[in-house]
Amino acid sequence: MEKELSVYIDGKFYPKSGAKVSVYDHGLLYGDGVFEGIRAYEGVVFKLKEHIDRLYRSAHTIMLQIPLTKDEMTKAVLETLRKNDLKTAYIRLLVTRGVGDLGLDPRKCPKPSIIIITEPVIELHSGEAKAKGVTTMISWVKRDPVDATSHEIKSLNYLNSILAKIEANTTDVDEAICLDKVGFVCEGVAENIFIVREGEIFTPPVSTGALPGITREAVMELAERMGYAATERNITPNELFNADEVFFTGTAAEVTPVREINKRKIGNEEAGPITKRLMQEFYKMVKDPKEGTLIY
Repeated sequence: MEKELSVYIDGKFYPKSGAKVSVYDHGLLYGDGVFEGIRAYEGVVFKLKEHIDRLYRSAHTIMLQIPLTKDEMTKAVLETLRKNDLKTAYIRLLVTRGVGDLGLDPRKCPKPSIIIITEPVIELHSGEAKAKGVTTMISWVKRDPVDATSHEIKSLNYLNSILAKIEANTTDVDEAICLDKVGFVCEGVAENIFIVREGEIFTPPVSTGALPGITREAVMELAERMGYAATERNITPNELFNADEVFFTGTAAEVTPVREINKRKIGNEEAGPITKRLMQEFYKMVKDPKEGTLIY
């Protein structure tokens, strides 16, 4: 019989089937908490430091005091991977506000909870999607602005993205694209977005409410190394429709080309030449121990 995976909860390991939180946890009741999605590739946890730094920034913004230091959190993630004997994995790291009462006052939650889930890799878009690209549509759901529940904070409240994903599902496309409240392109439901025009690469700024993506930053660095200009600026839907290439980036998505937006074909309806090069270089990057943290 295959060994059951273990889940880390507040310093202890529980079998996956028995890993539970209280129904009074404010992470469940109100989405009050923060999280990170992280990937390990062949024994290297890609950009683990950057993910943990972002987790603590998100927690600081919502005044959530994480009960571990960054070093202790790093050790807990690595320990969970070793416990499950995983070298290639998807890691979900969560910090909830903790158990409180039915009121929403965070002061009623004396102790935050830390949960670390490690699983064999989940592929958000794979196979044909990586070669030919995914189909998308622009959603009616605007991204929450920076003075609201902005995706700058990677919080447990992802209803904004879920609503857009529901629309993509009902429209029978692979993914949705969200605009900001002004009408500029922001990001996908769980991915950053890039366009390529005349050999230059552009991505929306985080001022749109987009997540400051770890993969986004890595891809911009790669692009610069490869000799391409990679610039943050506002992008209109019209520019999106008429781009030479469009692609998503994210921990689960990695680098994924987009072949169609609202029934408008993008390029040759397959991964464009710059997207292909970035995909190839990204797959080299994620396995480089210099770009992450070794599990063993």
